[in-house]
Amino acid sequence: MKTKDLVYIALFAAIVVALGLFPAIELPFSKVPITAQSLGVMLAGSILGWRRGGLALLVFVLLVAVGLPVLPGGRGGMGIFFLPSGGFVLSWPLAAVVVGYLTERLWGRYNLAVALVPNLVGGVLVVYAIGLPFMAAVANISLGQAFTIMWAFVPGDVAKCVLAALAAVAVRRTHPLLAPVATASGPSRSGTR
Repeated sequence: MKTKDLVYIALFAAIVVALGLFPAIELPFSKVPITAQSLGVMLAGSILGWRRGGLALLVFVLLVAVGLPVLPGGRGGMGIFFLPSGGFVLSWPLAAVVVGYLTERLWGRYNLAVALVPNLVGGVLVVYAIGLPFMAAVANISLGQAFTIMWAFVPGDVAKCVLAALAAVAVRRTHPLLAPVATASGPSRSGTR
């Protein structure tokens, strides 16, 4: 891995930390707060690609695990992973990988509408697929109840998808971090090199 890649990984881990400075919104019916940090998951995947984006979020999760106060409210430590929100935090590296992978596959025809797809699939569906069952188990509620609670999060998550897509399209136009890679079947675009 090149020094440039390490810098990008560290930078996006730091961006996710910085997004934690925005205060979390606590809902009275949910033990999972609304945070800005899931926007960082989408940004990392859609701007850096699957490998670097996933590593950036893995670094972030490791920072949480070692106890650094990188979550809203200055929270951190292994205890986070035993709270109802723990599954959401644990899902972020995989979510960034999925966002990045889909972004790379769609890179040749990348525009705002196309950019929304990876963010919705990876940044919302993957996060919910891991976070909701985890929340249900830890909070001792049914999966149906967890699903009902999460409807309050959908508008904000869709707004984050749009913001991440706008940012990714702008970065692609001005300074694409995902570079074309030649393959045996012809040129393609991938952030894996």
